[in-house]
Amino acid sequence: MEKIKMKTPLVEMDGDEMTRIIWRLIKEKLILPFVDLKTEYYDLGLVERNATCDKVTVDSAMATKKYGVAVKCATITPNRQRVEEYSLKEMWKSPNGTIRAILDGTVFRAPVLVDGITPYIPSWKKPIVIARHAYGDIYKAVDGKAIKGKAELRYTAEDGEIKTVTVHEFDGDGVVLAMHNTVKSIESFARSCFSYALEVKMPLIFSAKDTISKIYDGEFKKIFAEIYENEYKEKFEREGIDYTYSLIDDAVARIIRGGGGVVWACKNYDGDVMSDMVATAYGSLAMMTSVLVSPDGVYEYEAAHGTVTRHYYKYLKGEETSTNPVATIFAWTGALKKRGELDGIKELCDFADKLEKATIEGGKMTGDLVGLFKKDGVTPVKLSTEEFLDAIAVNLK
Repeated sequence: MEKIKMKTPLVEMDGDEMTRIIWRLIKEKLILPFVDLKTEYYDLGLVERNATCDKVTVDSAMATKKYGVAVKCATITPNRQRVEEYSLKEMWKSPNGTIRAILDGTVFRAPVLVDGITPYIPSWKKPIVIARHAYGDIYKAVDGKAIKGKAELRYTAEDGEIKTVTVHEFDGDGVVLAMHNTVKSIESFARSCFSYALEVKMPLIFSAKDTISKIYDGEFKKIFAEIYENEYKEKFEREGIDYTYSLIDDAVARIIRGGGGVVWACKNYDGDVMSDMVATAYGSLAMMTSVLVSPDGVYEYEAAHGTVTRHYYKYLKGEETSTNPVATIFAWTGALKKRGELDGIKELCDFADKLEKATIEGGKMTGDLVGLFKKDGVTPVKLSTEEFLDAIAVNLK
């Protein structure tokens, strides 16, 4: 069989631990037999990031800006334990955070739905896509301990004007935190959300808490409203989809009662928490896809989960693992599909669709899904990681 040809390379970002093993197997068993794969390869494993003082991460992000589409394996964000384990020069930053900052992107996470796996909230018949503003807020915050005294927030303008606001007068020990965001980043977030909702033809909800954070969250609400009215309202009306602003607590209630089929835009912390909540409610974090989209149309696809450390240690001991590779497979199919769309290669798009269908068909699955699967006439079969990938390869052929 002649392999499908590619015109433009994907940016390929390799990763760490068990997902790095799965990454290699997916390429060998599911992609290379069918696609004449072109990639510009970057090793974002912790060893290489340490050896290059994290330059490789920056290089991979710049390559993504150049080529427009990337696919990324899960990577380690080191803590103190990892610094000792890998003898790191320093506690390197999150690769995802570095890439998001360079691409100025918004993270969209959506579940993979499987016939036979009912979400913990049965009314969720359609996917809920979480759009997370991946800049600022608590993730760029400055915090510290306080003692008896006054904590103040001081801002010095470029012209030298100074504004000071009292945060709290402490009569004993406490803690303080200051966080920020930028209008530019919020505008990029809003445009990415509106554009993505139009692309997938789903209504958009943006939620914050402007009744409490009147200036900070109020600025988010205002920017979203202005951009919608000036740039996207006619397009939304033409497609018959809605944009709604909602308080975060009201949005949670609305999402829980609804049937899915919505893009839910959240600030950074809200998106971090709600994406895991939604993933778990649909069945498994290993079934959650993630794509970083920049306002100028650059895409980076990855799985929404981590490096599955516990399974990796079992793998190193020669023990069998049953690690779910579905989200990583869908990262590859998302990237291949987008590359095919941009380059006008229908065969590549069709191949990605067939691989997705082959992945979720039938009753063969990894251990995390067996207890969730219920379908008349089908008894789920638990397979090891490699057995599952082999079964997908048979379906695909």
